[in-house]
Amino acid sequence: MIATLSALHIFPLKSGAPLSLTQAPVQSRGLMHDRRWMVIDSAGKFVTGRQLPRTTLIRAQSDDASLQLDAPGMPTLRIAATSEGARVATAVWGAAVSPLLAGDDAHAWISDYLRAPYRLVYMDDACARPLKAKYDGKYGRDSDQVSFADGFPLLLTSQAALDLLNSKLARSVPMLRFRPNLVVAGTTPHAEDEWKRIRVGECEFEVAKPCTRCVFTTVDFERGERDPNGEPLRTLITYRRTPEGVSFGQNLIPRKLGTLRVGDNVEILA
Repeated sequence: MIATLSALHIFPLKSGAPLSLTQAPVQSRGLMHDRRWMVIDSAGKFVTGRQLPRTTLIRAQSDDASLQLDAPGMPTLRIAATSEGARVATAVWGAAVSPLLAGDDAHAWISDYLRAPYRLVYMDDACARPLKAKYDGKYGRDSDQVSFADGFPLLLTSQAALDLLNSKLARSVPMLRFRPNLVVAGTTPHAEDEWKRIRVGECEFEVAKPCTRCVFTTVDFERGERDPNGEPLRTLITYRRTPEGVSFGQNLIPRKLGTLRVGDNVEILA
């Protein structure tokens, strides 16, 4: 059985709608343009789809120069992605970071859509968020960086793990409920739990730790609403509970950069 990369996804806005790609450059912080924008509240605290499921309906598309936002009932907004302007002190799960504030038009747009005062921030190249800031040296190296992702630069899941889960559910869920960057086909369910280091195409990754799951998996990103039955988390708890939490997928740290392409072979190095 040959494992292959079957899908690639990025989320330019943290907790926003996914973008599916056929190829993507790997940077030290993760896939290019993945989770470089984030919503914060008036006190500077980061906001996600856990608190505001409607965030998942915001479709963000970005490049090195700009960000475009679309959402139901809202006009398209285009804003510049610059390395100038005011910075704001915030944090992602306790890890301090100082991103750039977007302009007033962006704050007005996001506040109008989310129906309360919010602001938009941007992680430029000068905005450093060390991986160890959260994990206190348990994972990674001193030089490792991460985007606005919850904990690690990339997330990998396997199609076989989703197939197993869906065999236990009354109503199947799509893989994007788990918001992975990489999806691998051609493995047994949860084979990734045993991997330590992998090569995908020309890139190599350290498999750092399992991804523990929360209520965000119950948010239907196509409707911007929570599942009334608490699925798939309710079912995952019955067979994927660990001392650290309910796990699904593995967090990755890039060790050899390059470009990933759907169809790349996945080689288990350790």
